[in-house]
Amino acid sequence: MPRYRLTLEYDGSGYNGFQAQTDQPTVQGAVERAITAFCGETVRIAAAGRTDTGVHATGQVIGVDLEKTWPAKTVMNALNAHMAGEAVSVLHCVEADPDWHARFSATGRSYLYRILNRAGPPALDKGRVWHIRKRMDEEAMHEAAQALVGLHDFTTFRDVNCQSKSPVKTLDVARIFRNGDEICLQFEARSFLHRQVRSMTGTLAQVGQGRWAVEDVAAALEAKDRAACGPVAPSDGLYLTGVSY
Repeated sequence: MPRYRLTLEYDGSGYNGFQAQTDQPTVQGAVERAITAFCGETVRIAAAGRTDTGVHATGQVIGVDLEKTWPAKTVMNALNAHMAGEAVSVLHCVEADPDWHARFSATGRSYLYRILNRAGPPALDKGRVWHIRKRMDEEAMHEAAQALVGLHDFTTFRDVNCQSKSPVKTLDVARIFRNGDEICLQFEARSFLHRQVRSMTGTLAQVGQGRWAVEDVAAALEAKDRAACGPVAPSDGLYLTGVSY
């Protein structure tokens, strides 16, 4: 039974997250319907990460087992054809080793959060950025974010419904920079807690707006208390940009 590795791009605005649900539109549901339409098989795909409602992806990775061997290009083109009405696209497809797994074989995940920092609201990127009117200090945000890099107990930045066995994670990269009217926040780690990136982003935005001092972020982390977290950033600006293996 061949296993395929596919890289997806999607606009999460119209989906109730990645994970399939019987009564809601999801990215997983769209892909699995396309597979059935393509080859008649009813399958369950595996993903590198289950993104929340409204979260986007430019580099989500999924794995799927099919009964018949198809050229990888055929699989990619067929799924894209059957998802013509969806905001989901297959960017790349290769046949994978039988022991490869989209989630468990991953050694790193990368996220980008986009903040549109200007007076005027977004027109073209509505639903794809977090709009903050007040001028933000991205350098202070970057400085504050360095306290989060490394091995830490991230309880403060962990959603109350997180199912991870431990709040201890290693954050490899936290980089914040301005690109014109956008402030970009890049985070890289082997894995993340539920809503960790949005929680860290919302907290760092407090620094950027002058509501928190740089050292307050380190204090919030050290508190190991969800109540110490700043407001959680909305899903609109979050993108899963890549998965490493």
